[in-house]
Amino acid sequence: MRHLPLLFSSPALCAFSVERGWRLPGSEGWIGQWSPGIGDPSFAGWLTVVAYFVAAFVCWRARRIARDERPRATGLASARFWSVLAVGLTMLGVNKQLDLQTAVTEIGRILARQQGWYDHRRWVQMAFIVLVILIVAMACRWLLRAAAADLSRLWLAVVGAAVLGAFVAIRASSFHHVDACIWFDLLFGLRVNVVLELGGICCISVAALRFQRLRRAVTRRDGR
Repeated sequence: MRHLPLLFSSPALCAFSVERGWRLPGSEGWIGQWSPGIGDPSFAGWLTVVAYFVAAFVCWRARRIARDERPRATGLASARFWSVLAVGLTMLGVNKQLDLQTAVTEIGRILARQQGWYDHRRWVQMAFIVLVILIVAMACRWLLRAAAADLSRLWLAVVGAAVLGAFVAIRASSFHHVDACIWFDLLFGLRVNVVLELGGICCISVAALRFQRLRRAVTRRDGR
């Protein structure tokens, strides 16, 4: 905590400019080693990005259907549930290639070195990890409460969001031994991180499609 005022008053902040960005000696990016661009040009990377946007689209369609449901309170709760998932998936899809968490990590590394607390960075990393875990836990708790009134149709989306949230929390930790655990090959060249990420996205997508199918079935039944 004693270093917090330095974050806003030290010459470290002067290291940033439109022309140079955040730099350390020997760094080549806009912020340390990070520069905006395609973070994962592999097939799996682009497949994941497409999966994020497709899932966001089907969640948005599920939201539109949920708004017309009765009772109205249940429909509005479901609509909020799908809206949050759609926005979250869109943001994760964009971040998948921009890799913004690396920029945040680089800013922390630069500040740590310039302010002289690099040897104690583990405490800051732990605080950051705890913060991310709390945010993810609070988001999952909110989603579970929003889905409570219609849990029989939304439970799979809640599971998918929890899996995706756990994956995001693990990746945000930036601990090398954790990275090694989720980056090893599993089957057919697929890595554990890909399986976890795509698994969470697929659960949400299937849940959204199932929600729409069940709603259409009810509409047809009531229309007879």
